[in-house]
Amino acid sequence: MSRNNYNTKQKEKILKIIEKQNKQFQIKDIYIKLKEEVGLTTIYRLIDNLLDENLITKNTEKDGKIYYQYLERCQEENHFYLKCEKCKKITHVDCECIKELSSHILKKHKFKTNKENIIINGLCNECQGSK
Repeated sequence: MSRNNYNTKQKEKILKIIEKQNKQFQIKDIYIKLKEEVGLTTIYRLIDNLLDENLITKNTEKDGKIYYQYLERCQEENHFYLKCEKCKKITHVDCECIKELSSHILKKHKFKTNKENIIINGLCNECQGSK
């Protein structure tokens, strides 16, 4: 078995674990779920690949810890994500208004947004009620 094929199988295992979660995770969580079948160095490298491919997002929380979360794949150009600051759930949204917002940001602020990975932070409906 070639080294590339081995890494692909490890990446598939990691991606399956990540896709099933509907919350943030840390690399140690993946390591534990894989029952140490894949080394930490390999997990870090594969997580970096998933970040480069915009399949996950990386967040540093107020406690200084780094968390990751799977981003639902989307074929639509006009989409973004809503991230709840309390429960950490990320929700995928298809909406034309993001096109106008991205256009405004480019024209007014001379900043081109990454349309594949726009995340708006706030509180989800459930967490608004549990203040």
